[in-house]
Amino acid sequence: MSGWPREVDFRQLRFGVELEFAETDASRVVLPRGWSLDPSERMLAMTGEFSGGEIKPSPLRWAQREGIAAGLRAIAEAGGVVNWSCGLHVHVDLASWGSAVLPAVLEAALQTQSALRELFATAEHRMLYCPAVTAAQCDAHAADPCEAALRHAGRPEAARSGINVSAWYDFGTVELRYPNATLDPESALRCVELCLRWVSAVGAGVSLPSEAQALAAALDMPGTGYPPPHPQPVWHRREEQLTELMIPILQPMCMAERPGARILFVRPTPEGLYVKTDSGNEVNHRFWFRPHAAGFELLRIEDPPLSDIGGGGQPGSQTPSQ
Repeated sequence: MSGWPREVDFRQLRFGVELEFAETDASRVVLPRGWSLDPSERMLAMTGEFSGGEIKPSPLRWAQREGIAAGLRAIAEAGGVVNWSCGLHVHVDLASWGSAVLPAVLEAALQTQSALRELFATAEHRMLYCPAVTAAQCDAHAADPCEAALRHAGRPEAARSGINVSAWYDFGTVELRYPNATLDPESALRCVELCLRWVSAVGAGVSLPSEAQALAAALDMPGTGYPPPHPQPVWHRREEQLTELMIPILQPMCMAERPGARILFVRPTPEGLYVKTDSGNEVNHRFWFRPHAAGFELLRIEDPPLSDIGGGGQPGSQTPSQ
């Protein structure tokens, strides 16, 4: 049975977590039974090299929550750590309500997303990967309920808001992307419980407050104790600043060569400026530009083979999802 509103105890909701980590080879992680490694997800080490990855369990219920501690131990035992490039994402199953709950989830996102971000102390640099749900998206989804209505313009993951309702169309869930990464089981479970209680309240038709501490109280959750943010290295902040500066200059040149090629990031290399783009469906074209007195010269373009869908933070690497 499904439909909205409907009261469902948060302990009965199925959920999943995505635990991101860095500074080790993901193949070293001995996965607990029922867990899997996503080979397409890579994080950044302090050296700037890609490392680590993301592990996730089969869907759990609250009574099975100790499985999260096992996943975190497996990461630590493999030498993994969490840093600024990692996040903790919580997927909550919406099957108890079905698609009827989506307008309520979107409305609750508009009302409470700032409060959730404050409670989770989401690092400022991670907000690039957690953009806000907008009123325009809600209106577009009401007029034409589909994943495309929930997309953002710009980089780097246009479909994924901090409260990612588009996950319904792929997994039947809503994904909350705000928590910072942690290897501490207690703070990780606190994140999961807050997300479950939020979804349970929205599913029951509860009107939630927009102030952080009031929201925590309404959900019977503590207002503190969630994973703290990890400082972003200066070199990475400079690379992000370079990207923001170069997009207005290089975006038209990329679009002229490959229509729809949206810049994800720009990185300096010995060969010149390396530009990774997304042309939709995670098809990544790669450009190299060289500065000269009259502007920028396009050196070459690498078009992806059909087998390279979604690939390439740099040649041969994957983009960190943060």
